[in-house]
Amino acid sequence: MRTERDSLGEMVLPEDVLYGIHTSRSLANFDVAGEPLPSDIIAGMVCLKLACAKANHRLGLLEDRKAAAIEAAARKILEGEYETQFPVDVFQAGSGTSSNMNVNEVLANLAAIELGGKPGDRHLVHPNDDVNKGQSTNNIFPSSIRVAAVTLSGELKQAVQNVIDALYAKADEFKEVIRSGRTHLQDAVPETMGQAFAAWAHALVKDLRRLDAARERLLEIGVGGNAIGTGVNTKPAFRAEIARALSSITGDAYHAPENGIEITQYLTDMADMSAVLRFIAMDIGKTCNDLRLLASGPNTGLAEIILPAVEPGSSIMPGKINPSICEATNMACIQVMGHDHAVQLAAAAGQLELNTHMPVVAYNIVRSFKILTRAATMLTRKCIAGIEVNRERCQNYFETSGGLGTVLNPKLGYDKVAELVKESLRTKKNAKQLVIEQGIMTEAEFDQLVAKSTQPNLE
Repeated sequence: MRTERDSLGEMVLPEDVLYGIHTSRSLANFDVAGEPLPSDIIAGMVCLKLACAKANHRLGLLEDRKAAAIEAAARKILEGEYETQFPVDVFQAGSGTSSNMNVNEVLANLAAIELGGKPGDRHLVHPNDDVNKGQSTNNIFPSSIRVAAVTLSGELKQAVQNVIDALYAKADEFKEVIRSGRTHLQDAVPETMGQAFAAWAHALVKDLRRLDAARERLLEIGVGGNAIGTGVNTKPAFRAEIARALSSITGDAYHAPENGIEITQYLTDMADMSAVLRFIAMDIGKTCNDLRLLASGPNTGLAEIILPAVEPGSSIMPGKINPSICEATNMACIQVMGHDHAVQLAAAAGQLELNTHMPVVAYNIVRSFKILTRAATMLTRKCIAGIEVNRERCQNYFETSGGLGTVLNPKLGYDKVAELVKESLRTKKNAKQLVIEQGIMTEAEFDQLVAKSTQPNLE
């Protein structure tokens, strides 16, 4: 055991832990979520601490040995070591002070070991005076959310792009299959199955554009602004040096803020990213709902497509197959939308110069990224890639659809087509049969008109 002291008194800590007295007090105080902050937020903070150490060293504020020791400690943590040394609960003080000090203490103790000392040797590297030099939790913590979100956005973007590619591949595969479109769940005008898949894909293409725009806004970081963003007790070049160092560490183009006070108290850029994650979840969820509906049956539903069978669908009905992957994805998307609601409430709950609900924002944004990335990957591999189309069923629906008469409107007029639709329902003959029987059109003319109707007019 070892004894450490702070302004509140002494505490005894296990000799082998790398955190210090502040973390120990936090562990005694906070146990609500029952889980620590996501490791992605810790990694973001460590990257920022490393960037600050480099900036302080470059400005002549941190001696060579200490700067090198802090960098060595940070590299070890970023390589995945010491994850158990960051145990502070999600629900802590609203600025995230406990986690910031947890990171400061672990880095300081690892750096002390690098210099030949042991945990608790604050005279070698001090968690506040050296690791936290020129910083405040108030700008370190929100900046760490930005770093984590920027990093995770790349993984999500690739996962969603894979969904897009799979949908476009199916669009090409099914481009000749004509089906009956539906509005209000009722028969509408025809389209190709390929057009249906391409529309689902394009919705996600637009979402990725939103993701890129939100990511760009998160590259503005407030670190170096200290307590309220004015940069008190720091040199004028400090923020620019931090951004330059962080960009070098991560490979992303971070930059100092336009207004340091604004970026310290507003979490709007993070809420913006969270909203984009909600949009992606909404669109993926809507696509899954469409897939489930089109696959319904197989004998008493639409059954236009066939989803891959991944597991028996019932414990009581032999042979039943359910759209399990789409259902799991739907639930993931619902969870992401719930996470976003928490983020929006927290982002709106700041007062004066600080928002004191940052850890819950961090937790929910990271969770949303992870859930969406995994759900999109599952949907691509386990569902979309193996979808088949029931060509016979699509053709039958197309030929018997009441909406098919709509393509005759320009030639026959609304009233005449309405009569044909009623006659079709009464005689069970489709529109094609009726117009040919009545000498209104030849078969070739009708087929040409239908083919033209499925070509989008975007001029």
